[in-house]
Amino acid sequence: MSSGAEFGEAFRLSVVPGGIVRLTWTPGVRITGELAAAAIAAVDRLNGEQERPLLVDMAGTATPTRAAREHFGRRSTASRIALVGESSVDRVHASFVAGTGGFPVPTRYFTSAVAATAWLLASAAAE
Repeated sequence: MSSGAEFGEAFRLSVVPGGIVRLTWTPGVRITGELAAAAIAAVDRLNGEQERPLLVDMAGTATPTRAAREHFGRRSTASRIALVGESSVDRVHASFVAGTGGFPVPTRYFTSAVAATAWLLASAAAE
């Protein structure tokens, strides 16, 4: 699945070189519990029985709801997560989610998809 699958107008999901799953949220979207659950379920379906690194492009999203933050704290088939944003607001959203129970796997915030990808690939190679 290289071209990506569309999930309404809220997010896209694809596999990029290196076997990284990329979840791209549409800028401006408010991530609700229902959307978070749909995104996690889509990642799990795509991964099947294997765990893979997940790159989440969250640039320009609105503050996630409490229900969304709860869903993100649950275990999925993501082996580690790189959150990518562009602004200090994106960083606050990422830390807000991490601060309310955190992520069940190693997770870092980046302002560069290239740096995020390098971290995911280096970490996957070390495992």
